[in-house]
Amino acid sequence: MYPEEPEDFRPSAETVRPEPKPKPSLAPSWVMLGFVVGALFVWKLPSKKTPEPVPDPSPREVSAPVAPQIAVVEAVFSEWGRLAAWDNDVTEVALWNSETKGFSDCFEVLRNGSATYFRSIPKLTRPTLNRGVPEHSPLQFTETEAQRSAWLGEKREDTWRALSESARAPSRAP
Repeated sequence: MYPEEPEDFRPSAETVRPEPKPKPSLAPSWVMLGFVVGALFVWKLPSKKTPEPVPDPSPREVSAPVAPQIAVVEAVFSEWGRLAAWDNDVTEVALWNSETKGFSDCFEVLRNGSATYFRSIPKLTRPTLNRGVPEHSPLQFTETEAQRSAWLGEKREDTWRALSESARAPSRAP
């Protein structure tokens, strides 16, 4: 250091300070912080336990389904039966049930001359008739696969005929 300094003040090999250690990385601290925050969020999530249902103090009486009334379907069919699609004097219909809010009362209808006979069936076995029946009809009518295929064939032919006629027609410029 300075030439006049005594030897006591000169740094010796024993008094030399070691170089400072490098600072540790902060990455483990951030990882630990992320783990703690994630654990807190998981801890605060609502539990999956479902509350036990509160028992109803007054037990409701469950009524058995009521058998469809043949007299009702006869009266409704006499009004709306003109829309039925018959096949060998047999068709199927479903009557609207206000309790189930659907067409759940199903019947097979047999026509013998001017008389009609009804038999309740568990479900319709034919496809539902979608054309020519008003939306507010209390009966849902059915048709056979052959009747549906014939109608679809007619519709397809009508569509192709209309397209080909419009393609052949001379265009008029305004």
